[in-house]
Amino acid sequence: MEAAEMAMLMLCICCAGSLLYGRNSAVANLGLSWLARSALMGAIVAGGTFIIIHSPFGRRSGAHFNPALTVAYFSLGRIHRWDAFGYVMAHFFGGIAGVFFAHQLLGANLSDFPVRYVITLPGRNGSIIAFIAEFITSFVLMEVVLLATNHRRLARYTPLFVALVTVFYYMLSMSISGYSVNPARSFSSALFAHVWQGIWIYFIAPGFGMLAAATLYRKVAGADRVYCAKVLHDFQSNCPFNCRIAELYDRAQPVNQCSPETASPPAHIPHQRNDAT
Repeated sequence: MEAAEMAMLMLCICCAGSLLYGRNSAVANLGLSWLARSALMGAIVAGGTFIIIHSPFGRRSGAHFNPALTVAYFSLGRIHRWDAFGYVMAHFFGGIAGVFFAHQLLGANLSDFPVRYVITLPGRNGSIIAFIAEFITSFVLMEVVLLATNHRRLARYTPLFVALVTVFYYMLSMSISGYSVNPARSFSSALFAHVWQGIWIYFIAPGFGMLAAATLYRKVAGADRVYCAKVLHDFQSNCPFNCRIAELYDRAQPVNQCSPETASPPAHIPHQRNDAT
């Protein structure tokens, strides 16, 4: 499932890149400013991300499709080490498959300059600035996910928050680092383009950024306030993780409801947390 989600994400990114930056694309020839194209790119990728999270696959697996996010949740004790390893491998295999399918579909529109498989490269400000940008964007993205998913009223809106952050950061950092925040995403594009310039940035910065966010959240909120590793927990799909989400809603065990935040707790369990953060 995670491999399929990552493949869908890469297919979305490749199609958006070819549409907005390809030489033969009608949209690319409209003369849009770089900011407008970055915003459109971010909106397309954000829309795809939102759909993947809400898909049956995303609801079942937890919708990570990012090795850095999986490692961060592993550091919080929400994922078993072998499950984390399997997720990370699936992300890389899925990313490669997604770019392969995109190439079969788009051909030269994807492989030729300036698209070049939508590779992520450091901008004109250099590798250090790109590293800092990737670290900060990864840190903020993970912090948003942790704050939202572990708050009773905000949890259901996590996919929307992730989508909004994606649009904003595409506009902000597209020309700085290409906005990756995902080692598997950058590796998949680099593998087909045979361009490895700055690849270390996209392996190290997202991982350290999300780990730093997880560490900060654990120190401030406490390790017991990380209830599950799912980005969207709908209570309809089985959870593959070390899950304590029922505690967030003051329940003894998970219930089969789409919107558990609207449900009243059982009479035998005291209702103590109205706004768990």
